[in-house]
Amino acid sequence: MPDKDAVHGHGEQSLSEAWKTAATVLQDAAPFTVPEGASAMTLHIEWGPGDPGTPPHRHSGPAFGYVLEGAVRFELEGEPERVIEAGGTFWEPGGDVIHYQDGNALADARTRFVVTMMCAPGAPMLELVDEKELAERAQLRAPRPTR
Repeated sequence: MPDKDAVHGHGEQSLSEAWKTAATVLQDAAPFTVPEGASAMTLHIEWGPGDPGTPPHRHSGPAFGYVLEGAVRFELEGEPERVIEAGGTFWEPGGDVIHYQDGNALADARTRFVVTMMCAPGAPMLELVDEKELAERAQLRAPRPTR
């Protein structure tokens, strides 16, 4: 695979050399840690209009996503909420970090995304965070946007 700086898109090349420009880097996340013995799981998620998505949770390892359609309202502990539109990417480190939001940012259309997660052996792919822990860690959440 060509390095990330050499990847630009299709050019005027023979088919035997098309692989050199066929890939486009969508995200380059570093550093991150994959739990020893981890497994990888890729999911397709689809939220209807306005669906808030999964309640606050965490993953046992890093997760990498790509928005196929619509827009995802995305928020990790310590980072401001943001909206990632179709064609955009996201990642999260996993571990202790709380993932507050991954819902549909659109009130009138569906949102679809694909996410690949590295799961620590014997740990669940997703663990919900209870209200008590959310309250205990409230100071770690970025200020909420005013709407």
